[in-house]
Amino acid sequence: MLPKLSQNRQEISATTLEGASHVLVLLPLTKNLPDVAGNAALKAVMKRRNIKVDALAKSPVAVQLPGGTLAVYAMLKSAANTFDTHEQLRKALALLLGEHPKIVTLAVFGDAAFRGRIAEAAVYTTWVNAVPLPSRKSKSDPALKAIELFGYKSADGFSRAQALAEGNTLTRSLTVQGPDELTPGVYRKRIKALAKEYGWTVEEYGFDKLKAMGAGAFCAVAQGSPAKDAAIVRVSYKGTGAKGRGRKIAFVGKGICFDTGGHNLKPAKYMQGMHEDMNGSAVVLGILAAASRMKLPVALEGWVALAENHISPQAYRQNEVVTALNGTSIEVVHTDAEGRMVLADTLTLAARGKPELIADFATLTGSMHYALGSRMSGVFASSDALAQAATRAAAASGERIVVFPHPEDYDSALDSTVADVKQCTMEGEADHILAARLLSRFVGETPWLHMDLSAHSCKGGLGAVMSDANGFGVAWALALLDGLKG
Repeated sequence: MLPKLSQNRQEISATTLEGASHVLVLLPLTKNLPDVAGNAALKAVMKRRNIKVDALAKSPVAVQLPGGTLAVYAMLKSAANTFDTHEQLRKALALLLGEHPKIVTLAVFGDAAFRGRIAEAAVYTTWVNAVPLPSRKSKSDPALKAIELFGYKSADGFSRAQALAEGNTLTRSLTVQGPDELTPGVYRKRIKALAKEYGWTVEEYGFDKLKAMGAGAFCAVAQGSPAKDAAIVRVSYKGTGAKGRGRKIAFVGKGICFDTGGHNLKPAKYMQGMHEDMNGSAVVLGILAAASRMKLPVALEGWVALAENHISPQAYRQNEVVTALNGTSIEVVHTDAEGRMVLADTLTLAARGKPELIADFATLTGSMHYALGSRMSGVFASSDALAQAATRAAAASGERIVVFPHPEDYDSALDSTVADVKQCTMEGEADHILAARLLSRFVGETPWLHMDLSAHSCKGGLGAVMSDANGFGVAWALALLDGLKG
């Protein structure tokens, strides 16, 4: 449950400021300190530290006011992009939320346009960090109860920001749960519970059904698990007016609840954190949750591939040849390249529904992480128009991407003497591109975007989000949907 928001158009007064417990004061960048509440105490601290006024645009300053209020002052550039604004707000709010307050007060100053933009960003950043992520510590951190905003009032109470924060929080809450907590079987139950909450319809394709259908790529990965609880789950959201507008978008997510690497076993260093290999599926559910709260007039289908990549006598092996759902035979080269296997059949199912766009999300390749680190994610697009739409969505959402090429001549690296295609190469060169080339075989002519989630976890937080697991992709996808409205 996100904290309640109260709003007041009036600027915060000195009396209100000193009566609050934790306050974030947000100012437009200027060379002279404006006459705002708490001004004298802030000037004293800046003089003692020999800080110039415009330094507040780089590092927020915390001030203990005479009445005990902890006030943090920050300046923001009017022309700053969304990512930089979110980063500055996250760093400023961290000084307050680190004390686990019950109430946070936000005070914005400046002209009307600045106040509106910064107020929304500040409220979103506070909401998205308000609820502690699931933990089995004996004593958990308390959640923020309320947000007070002074200096601006939104007509709809920042309903979009609230929906995005809810979707992002859902994604992160699922992602951080351990492999003993979120097995494919438990995950399927969680999805059914979410469907009741949000009004979705759910269809499950269990292991036996997929085997009978000929989904050999997915089943090759899933067969190593003794539980046999793997499934491809289809979740559908139908917004009001969606039928008339003809909008139908499919989101596909990799949901490997734990990845040992299979017979090509990961060393301990690289197996650590592999309970988060289901992050792509959690992003899809977060997108649907946000869209549902926003009541978007679109028809969305979420396809999540839930399985574990186990090592066992039944696990798939190198040099096996499996046949995917669309009839493509695949030579297995490396059992730790399981993500592209489960996505192959899931993309095929999504494409059969004839959506106008498929976008998939996956923690797919180490090479993308080597290419970009953990502060941006990589995207592949089936057309220049989609690449441009993806880039615009990144700028609007503050979730930064790099669009990579994936030209056809890379297919020669995947040529096989025993099957239609190799799963990957042993060399690993350009594996992020080769993975995209492989996946492109399973979407047919459907317009397609593939996000390799190298930024799904960033130590110390990223953008608006303070936790390492940051829910990357939810806000980007909603911005993408905005751009497709025309």
